[in-house]
Amino acid sequence: MLTIYGVYRSRATRPLWLAEEIGLNYTQVPVIQAYRLPQAQGDGAALSTQSVEFLAINPMGSIPSMDDEGLVLHESLAITLYLAKKYGGELGPRDIAEDSQMAQWALFAATSIETPALDMQKLLGSDKAGTEEGKAAVAALAKSLERPLDVLEKHLQENAHMVGGRFTAADIMVAEIVRYAQGYAPLFDARPALKAWLEACQARAAFKAMWERRLQEPA
Repeated sequence: MLTIYGVYRSRATRPLWLAEEIGLNYTQVPVIQAYRLPQAQGDGAALSTQSVEFLAINPMGSIPSMDDEGLVLHESLAITLYLAKKYGGELGPRDIAEDSQMAQWALFAATSIETPALDMQKLLGSDKAGTEEGKAAVAALAKSLERPLDVLEKHLQENAHMVGGRFTAADIMVAEIVRYAQGYAPLFDARPALKAWLEACQARAAFKAMWERRLQEPA
């Protein structure tokens, strides 16, 4: 039996979206980030990234983690690629070239986009967003995202999807990282191919089902 540990309000959305696309039979264990809880340990505490039970599975105390019939994996991108290759059919790679391309785009997004995009998301949702200091910080983050988003824009002007001319796990992984910057419209208005691709990814029934479950969780 496949088990995915992690709440929807985390990077677990990546393998959970893929599982929805595949129609995969799995159990989700809602491990929540300890920093989001008023009480992370002790009697009555919810299962969290600092719970003894979860630390026995992932000593780093991060989500998501996965157990597939005894194979335990951590890190959302590794889990998503594994599930795509084992269960995903056309959502996974057809050959070693596509396998490498999927890993390349996932790592590109994680290393070049994720950190500034996450910082932007947090800043836009904070009280500082409307201040001069906040606006300057957002502008600086947007500037740092221009080059990697330009790379995606050029690729998507020439290709409908990230890999193989079809929707795959690579689209899921990159879209879920790019989403963090989605609250800053100018970045996407200036890149119509990227904007259209992201909107198409998020229009998929599996994304909507995953997102609805995410919205049902406490913020």
